[in-house]
Parts: sequence; structure tokens; C-alpha cells
Amino acid sequence: MTMQRYRNLSGDSGVTHYAIGEDFIEVKFTGKSTVYIYSNSVNGEHHVERMKSLAISGRGLCTYITKHKEVKNYYNKR
Repeated sequence: MTMQRYRNLSGDSGVTHYAIGEDFIEVKFTGKSTVYIYSNSVNGEHHVERMKSLAISGRGLCTYITKHKEVKNYYNKR
């Protein structure tokens, strides 16, 4: 899956890239080689859909991940 560059409209996001799948989102953070996978089955569809929306808009994704423990503390790695 090809990752898209995160637009980072705020200018200070910790997210650099993302990829969207049907029931998941993959996120790459600044300074990390690991890709973090957030899925409907682990994080809940409402969180994943919100994260997809924020990724596409280019603003708020890192903040959302950090503020929601259901997302921040639960993920898979690739």
C-alpha cells in the first residue's frame, strides 16, 4: 500500500504519512521507521473513520491519536 504524505497544515504535526484501507488507517510518525496500524476491530470504527477524515484534511490527526487512549495505546505495527 502506498502511503500519502500528510499535508500537515498546522506545520507542527508528528505525522508524516498515512494510508487508508477499507477498515484501517496506517500512520507514520516523524522520526519513526515503524508504521502504526489502527483498525476497526482494535480501535473501533468511529475512531478509524475520524482518523481517516483528519488524515485527508491534513490537520488534527496526531492530536486526535494522542488525546484518545483507545487509539494511542492500541495499534498494530508494520
